[in-house]
Amino acid sequence: MTITRDDLEGKLREIEDVVVETEGEAKKNMKLYVAGATVIVVAIVAYSLWRSSRRRIHVEVYQTV
Repeated sequence: MTITRDDLEGKLREIEDVVVETEGEAKKNMKLYVAGATVIVVAIVAYSLWRSSRRRIHVEVYQTV
């Protein structure tokens, strides 16, 4: 069995097409992952700020003269 240059080139082009397609899907999914992670981080920070303001002890001092 002899492998010709055309056979090899055709197979490599098929592999390249699959790689390019997978890369495009990965980039599309990466945007979703980054957006999801950003939403989660913002929610955690907002929740921690809200929780810390609820637990804070408020002391009011009035000076009478």
